[in-house]
Amino acid sequence: MTEIRIGYARCSTDKQDLNVQQEALIKLGVSLDRIYIDKGLTGTNRQRPGLDQALAAVRQGDTLVVPKLDRLARSVPDARAIADSLLERGVKLALGNTIYDPSDPMGKMFFNVLATFAEFEGDLIRLRTREGMAIARANGKLKGKQPKLSNKQQKELCRMRNTGQYSISDLAELFSVSRPTVYRTLSRNES
Repeated sequence: MTEIRIGYARCSTDKQDLNVQQEALIKLGVSLDRIYIDKGLTGTNRQRPGLDQALAAVRQGDTLVVPKLDRLARSVPDARAIADSLLERGVKLALGNTIYDPSDPMGKMFFNVLATFAEFEGDLIRLRTREGMAIARANGKLKGKQPKLSNKQQKELCRMRNTGQYSISDLAELFSVSRPTVYRTLSRNES
């Protein structure tokens, strides 16, 4: 039985490009039609259809190839679970040019160190994102979702509702908004 190399590539946002990862996988011996991808999904999200397809495609004796470990998983437990699952099925895991060998103590340690760094990198990205959002919020640049109606429209909606002549459905239709928006506007202006 000949070994088949199955590739997996992932990027966290729709704006990122997968070409570099796909080219790396091709250079590592994976044919283009055997590369599975996830676009716009983080490594911490275990619901990754491309990864599920890649894991379903590999058979005993095959190799799952990822350009770097952080493309496969962003946490040590997830990386371990995937690697252990592949090992049980007789599938090799290639991280770039390196075949992960869990029977080799150095290979096992190297894998765990890489997984720890991938998790650490993900934690740093989340921390920097939260810090950036806090700074933007403090500077008045991050205000959240803006109301659908202007202040003037909100006041008019409330005035019309207080007359008792208009139902919630009437107001929603008149202002071209949903009923929940009318309820939120009324609630916001009551306080």
